Amino acid sequence: MSGGGAWQGNIKARLYERVRERGFDSLTAFAEAHPAVPLHILADELGNDVAAVQLLSGLLYEAELNQKVTRFVRDVLVRELAEGLPNGWPSILNDSSRFEVAMALGRWSAYTPETHEERVRQVRDMLLASPPPAGWRPLGPDDELLRTLLPDEGA
Repeated sequence: MSGGGAWQGNIKARLYERVRERGFDSLTAFAEAHPAVPLHILADELGNDVAAVQLLSGLLYEAELNQKVTRFVRDVLVRELAEGLPNGWPSILNDSSRFEVAMALGRWSAYTPETHEERVRQVRDMLLASPPPAGWRPLGPDDELLRTLLPDEGA
């Protein structure tokens, strides 16, 4: 977890310095090299003075620049599902598993940019109304089901 140092100094410069030290030219390239890894773990890999929300913000910024916000939204869902449902989608939605699904989908919704809120709400409702196969665990933002639910801009 990041300490208080995460909010000191030039945050953006620190993020890019850390990913370049690891051989990447962007936050997106760094994140793509670590698919389905929760954001807080990625942030910790960059140092104890980097917060997950800072990484999330930088990734959204790059996604907006590259007109790949929908892919970013799918990527965040993959990371939230990996953290909240490490064994994949539950076979039965009982009280306990429904809570775990709701938490993962709720965090995803909270991290969604305004431009995609309605689409995310629709996808969330579809996943709950017609759940994916038991054990489904997308390994990246290009998962076939996710691309069906949230197709790229212009697709």
